[in-house]
Amino acid sequence: MLKSVGILLVAAVILFIEVPSLVEKKYKKELIVFSILLATGVGLGIAYSFGKAIPNPIDLLTFIFQPLHEEITR
Repeated sequence: MLKSVGILLVAAVILFIEVPSLVEKKYKKELIVFSILLATGVGLGIAYSFGKAIPNPIDLLTFIFQPLHEEITR
């Protein structure tokens, strides 16, 4: 529980530092992308702090390209 509060505090500090400049410069698209990436990172960080298994991106790439590799090496 303490780890998740720490993650949220760090995210709040990042928001406090980054968002005002993006709003001031009227960077709407950048603000949306920043918000999505930060929310994804915070969500994954909290899930990891609770001991949940986070999937590895390499596993997805292996799943996609393994059949292609098998076809090429026949």
